[in-house]
Formats: sequence, C-alpha cells, structure tokens
Amino acid sequence: MSDPAGRAMKYPYTYAAKIAQFPLQHYCRNQWIWRFYFIAFGLSLPLFYKLHKLANMPANREKWAESKRKELQQHH
Repeated sequence: MSDPAGRAMKYPYTYAAKIAQFPLQHYCRNQWIWRFYFIAFGLSLPLFYKLHKLANMPANREKWAESKRKELQQHH
C-alpha cells in the first residue's frame, strides 16, 4: 500500500526523495549568498569579457608564444 502523494517519508532513502524534500526555497529566502551570487555574476561578466579581449589580443598571443618557445629551448 502506497502513501498519499502529499505525505513525506520519515527518512528519505533515495536521492530523488532527498532532493524532493530539500528546503531550497527556505535557503534562497534566508541566506544572503543566493541573492548576491546572481547579482555579482551579472556585474562581473563585463569585467571578464574585457579581460578575455585583452588576453587574446594578437600582440599578446605572439608574446606568449615567444615566451613558451624560449622556455622549451631552455629545457632541451
């Protein structure tokens, strides 16, 4: 005989039951990290984009390749 749909297990044995009973809404409402994580992620995207553009400039890539070539020559 199965339990009614709204009744929770005393101890969730399966991973699906553990996930279903996890109080995610409580954590999202009562912990500051969940709110500010998405705000900080959104605000940091332009910074990461700018750093990516600077790191992958052709002059910078050539300089990096030259330093790697010199490093490999020293080891051989």
